Amino acid sequence: MVIGIVMIIEGIPYFAMPNRVKEVAALIVDAEKRTLGMIGFALMTGGLAIVALTGM
Repeated sequence: MVIGIVMIIEGIPYFAMPNRVKEVAALIVDAEKRTLGMIGFALMTGGLAIVALTGM
């Protein structure tokens, strides 16, 4: 069930604003490795905090 929810959430931007997704993808390609690493770490930390706070 959780994977299904994740797939729905991940699919929303591609359905709702495909042009913006392409623009962001181009920015990601040009970003430095350190920046991408920091963004990834922030996303993982935020996700962990949400999971911890909701008790999943």
